[in-house]
Amino acid sequence: MPVVVVANPKGGVGKSTLSTHVAGYFASRGHAVMLGDADRQQSSRLWLGLRPASAAPIHTWDINADLIARPPKGTTHVVVDTPAGLHGWRFKDVMKMADKVLVPVQPSVFDIFATRAFLDDLAANKHVDNRKIALVGMRVDARTIAAEKLHAFVDSLDVPVLGYLRDTQNYVHLAAHGLTLFDVAPGRFEKDLEQWQPICRWLDA
Repeated sequence: MPVVVVANPKGGVGKSTLSTHVAGYFASRGHAVMLGDADRQQSSRLWLGLRPASAAPIHTWDINADLIARPPKGTTHVVVDTPAGLHGWRFKDVMKMADKVLVPVQPSVFDIFATRAFLDDLAANKHVDNRKIALVGMRVDARTIAAEKLHAFVDSLDVPVLGYLRDTQNYVHLAAHGLTLFDVAPGRFEKDLEQWQPICRWLDA
C-alpha cells in the first residue's frame, strides 16, 4: 500500500492542492484511496465534503495533528496532507508511514529557504529514503524572475523536480467543487494535464 506524504513546513505553498490532485489521480485509476488531513485547517477534509457522489470515490479516516493513525484495512493507496510547521514527533510519525514524499515549493525566496531547511531535515531522518523524495513547483509563471530563481534553486539540489505547475485559476475552480483535473473531461485542461504527466509517472513507479 503506497503512502504518499505531501509536506513542506511553509504554509500556503499548495500542499492541499497537490494532495487532493494526487488522491484524484489514484482514484481515477480505480484505486481505493484514503486522503488523510493532518493539517489543523482541514483543507483536504473540507474539499472531500464538496466532492460530488458522481466522482471517483476518495475516503478519509480519523487523522489529525495530535494522532497519526494507520489507515483502515481495504485501502490500497494513501495520501497524507500535512500541516505547516510539521516537526517533532508528528514529523517522525508521518515520515515512518511515507513511501514517497512530495515537496511543493513556490517561486519565492521565503519558500526556497524554508524548503531547503526541510530537505535537510528529511535527509537526516532515518525513516526517509532520499530516493523517494521529489519536488513540485507550484503556481509558477515561467516568465518571471522568481521562476528563474526557483529553477536555479532546484538545479542546486540532489532531489528531482517532477515539474512546474502553472499559476492558473483552474485549480481554484475545480477545488470549489471537490474535483481535480482527473475528474473532468480534458478539454480546456490539456495544458495542466500535460504538466502532471511526469508526476503521475513518478507516483506509479
